[in-house]
Order: sequence, then structure tokens, then C-alpha cells
Amino acid sequence: MVRRLSTLFRSLLVAVTLCGFAPLPLTAADAPIQIEADKMSSTEKNNSVLFSGNVDARQADVRIRSNEMTVFYTTVDPKQKAKGQKTSQQVQKIICTGNVEISKKEWLGTSKKMIYLAKERQVILIDDAKAYQGQNMVSGEKIVYYMDEGRSEVVGGAKGTKTTVSDTEQGGKKPGRVNMTIIQK
Repeated sequence: MVRRLSTLFRSLLVAVTLCGFAPLPLTAADAPIQIEADKMSSTEKNNSVLFSGNVDARQADVRIRSNEMTVFYTTVDPKQKAKGQKTSQQVQKIICTGNVEISKKEWLGTSKKMIYLAKERQVILIDDAKAYQGQNMVSGEKIVYYMDEGRSEVVGGAKGTKTTVSDTEQGGKKPGRVNMTIIQK
């Protein structure tokens, strides 16, 4: 019973830490992360927390919404803890699935799946990926958004792009292409 309570307490502590009860941030990357969802479950074995149902997460000026979000975090170094040093768990990676929307200021990205790499501060949108800047839109198979640089790269078009007869006769499929719409006023 004591072990179960200890595990539950650690899981709740991780969730509270991930949800934003942290010291004042030095940069946007250090800002607290606040997550709301219909359900949360923690798996200590692989250092992750799964949020599901109407997930809405915020960190500084970044907002992520999705059906599911799995947050992977670092383990606390027992050597630091034993020495009495301050320790905290840090987010390593976030994976979102289902109706993903991520926004930062006037940039909006949507897809069916998103991977956020915390150390690199990169957002990778996969499967029906689209990015909007104002009224302009670009779509592709994969979009990588570099958050600190405010730039993005778009790779290929959507899978299943139709090919012409001449492409098929040559034995290959024409790769998907990036699509962009620019609205001029």
C-alpha cells in the first residue's frame, strides 16, 4: 500500500511539474507548461504522461490542441538528489495525435500527428500537414517548424498524389509536391 501511494504521489508530482508549477522562466522554452485534458495517465516505466480528450496545452505564446498528447520527460539523477542538489524533470519530447493544432503568434500549423523535440525546439507536423501565416497557406507531407528561428521547411506533397499515365509508364510514381497559396491584397 505504501509503495502504491509512493508511486501515485510521484506520478502526481510529475503531472503537477509538467502542468506549470515551476519558478519564473528565463526564456520561453523555460516557461511553465499548462495542460488540460479529459483524462491523464502516468507511466513511470517509460517516464511519460498521456493526456487524452480535448487536450489543450500552453507554454508562453505557444498553444497546442489535439485528441491525445504524450509527454516524455527526463528522469531525476539520483546522484544529484543524494547530494541535495535541486533536481527537476524536463520535457524531452511531446507526441500529439488527432486533430493537431499548434499556434505561435500569427503562425498556425495543423496535422494528424505532431512531434515536438524540446532540446532542438522543433515542431514536426506529419500527415496532412498545413501551415498558415495570416491568409497564406502551405501544405506538404511533413512540415518542420523551428520555433526559435521562426522558420519552417516543407517536404513533399500529400501521399497518394495522382500520377499521370506517362509517369506510370516510366515505372515510377511522381513524388508529391509542396502546395502554397499566397493571398495578395
